Amino acid sequence: MFTGLIESVGVVSDVVPTSSGFTLTIRTPMGSDLRQGESVAVNGVCLTATTCNDAGWTADIGPETARVTTLGTLAPGRPVNLERSMRADGRFGGHFVQGHVDGVGVVDAIRQDGESCWIAVRIPADLEAYVILKGSIAIEGVSLTVARLDRGIVQVMIIPFTWAHTTLSSLRAGDRVNLECDMVGKYVARSMELAARSGLTS
Repeated sequence: MFTGLIESVGVVSDVVPTSSGFTLTIRTPMGSDLRQGESVAVNGVCLTATTCNDAGWTADIGPETARVTTLGTLAPGRPVNLERSMRADGRFGGHFVQGHVDGVGVVDAIRQDGESCWIAVRIPADLEAYVILKGSIAIEGVSLTVARLDRGIVQVMIIPFTWAHTTLSSLRAGDRVNLECDMVGKYVARSMELAARSGLTS
């Protein structure tokens, strides 16, 4: 479980193809604090650390993860958002983020508004039912509030701190981004769907 509050930005240092996907190596000081087997969200995707050292850590990426997220497009030198899994005794910050990407969106536009920035993302049609105005959504692993919602486009406002401490500042129109909708909303939608099938709703 994660919160969508990015701890640091790492840099991809190596991508090595394997028979079942590829191995991803990320350069970050966080590596010295990690242990083998720990979960880390990379651009919103939950990965398992396989090796760790002072220089960084590595993870194995399977073909399905590469297919349904943006991780398959990562290359050396690319910055990535990093968040370790939430501690049971830690303070909860953003919103419930599982690190299970629901789909990939496309950045439609980015515009400045004073010291903040607006990012508009076109989301897949099958995710629209899980996104509400003023609700939460994770974009590239960052917990954000849906500020505007119109015809399949989600708009979020990025404050200067988030802009400076995540990879969102490197996005450009046309870039693909990982999306995870609010877990609570997905459970509610699923419950309503099952109730309707059972004839429990009028």
